[in-house]
Amino acid sequence: MTPLKALLVVMAILIGIIVALVAGILARSGGDASPAAITKGGVAFATSVALTLSIMTSLGLF
Repeated sequence: MTPLKALLVVMAILIGIIVALVAGILARSGGDASPAAITKGGVAFATSVALTLSIMTSLGLF
């Protein structure tokens, strides 16, 4: 794996962390219990990382 690809993967993971935090905070402030908010954050993380990596792949960055 080249350093550029590793940097792109790290960037996708960081984007996923930001999206997961926002989703968890919004779920918790909306009245969900803590386990439900954590689950929604995890789903948001996985989805956003997969979407970011697929967009990068379709742009030819990988």
